Amino acid sequence: MRKLLFFTNNNNKLVEVNQLFKDLKTELILPSKFNFFDEPEETGYTFAENAKIKSSFGYKNFGVECFAEDSGICIEALGWKPGVYSKRFLNRFKDNFRCFENIIDRVKVTGKVRAYFQTSVCLTLNKNYHLVFEGKVKGTISKKIRGKSGFGYDPIFIPDGELKTFSQMSKMQKNKTSHRSIAINKLINFLSN
Repeated sequence: MRKLLFFTNNNNKLVEVNQLFKDLKTELILPSKFNFFDEPEETGYTFAENAKIKSSFGYKNFGVECFAEDSGICIEALGWKPGVYSKRFLNRFKDNFRCFENIIDRVKVTGKVRAYFQTSVCLTLNKNYHLVFEGKVKGTISKKIRGKSGFGYDPIFIPDGELKTFSQMSKMQKNKTSHRSIAINKLINFLSN
């Protein structure tokens, strides 16, 4: 069975990715299995650059094929930010609720409701061989915080063609439409062929 390192310490991401990998004859290894919690500094200007920084770091430290992902939300009312700084932007607030209220207020003031989630997955097969898989989902910012499941910005994002936020969807529903699942499924298709 093929061993593949998924370089993340985010359990929410792991749950989503494990669901997608369930039919592939690949054993996903996590750094935490080896009590390894170091992470490289994400200095990239794009999601793809940050994903590559993490997958290269994983490959260098474990010597096995490795993939990592970087995701974020881009919001029209914030000038298509926070983008690669999504996690840092969320952490600037006392809690997620205050961050979401701030975003919803900006949407009301500007009248700009559009947003999109983007994911880049980088697979590092050896020191100098990297493949990037992209996923993007367009949508709108909800008028209020809705839903209890999911993580990150899920409670305020409604994908196009849906009435629910990602947070109101079951894990299975979200995994059918999310930016992460689009990119991960491209990775799985590559690994299957």
